[in-house]
Amino acid sequence: MENSTLKKKIAMEIENLISRSCDNQQTTDNFETLHVALLKKYYNAADVSIDYHRKRIEMDIVLDDDQYDPQKVNTYIPTLHANLLFKNLKDFLKSCIEMDTKNLGFYAGLLRTFTKKEVPLTIA
Repeated sequence: MENSTLKKKIAMEIENLISRSCDNQQTTDNFETLHVALLKKYYNAADVSIDYHRKRIEMDIVLDDDQYDPQKVNTYIPTLHANLLFKNLKDFLKSCIEMDTKNLGFYAGLLRTFTKKEVPLTIA
């Protein structure tokens, strides 16, 4: 019961943050960093670039995490280059939110970083 309340609170806050970041006509570097972080997490992408004027997102999606080894230089990791079009960035980013227990910490960290306020991970 308490966990579902926490999920709802974090989901509501992250959706509000996405709405604020997309409502501005001029996207700041800070908000672009938020958008890129959300897309990298959802698509498991290594490189993401957003063209706000042409409404395109280009990314390299990692196909196999098993070949990644942090102990050595990775010269080859299989990726798929994707070029996605979006009509409404706010709706597109909101569709990339997965509110399972595995991702709660990630979204709470984003909220801490971009809103400069603490999000408690436990219900008092």
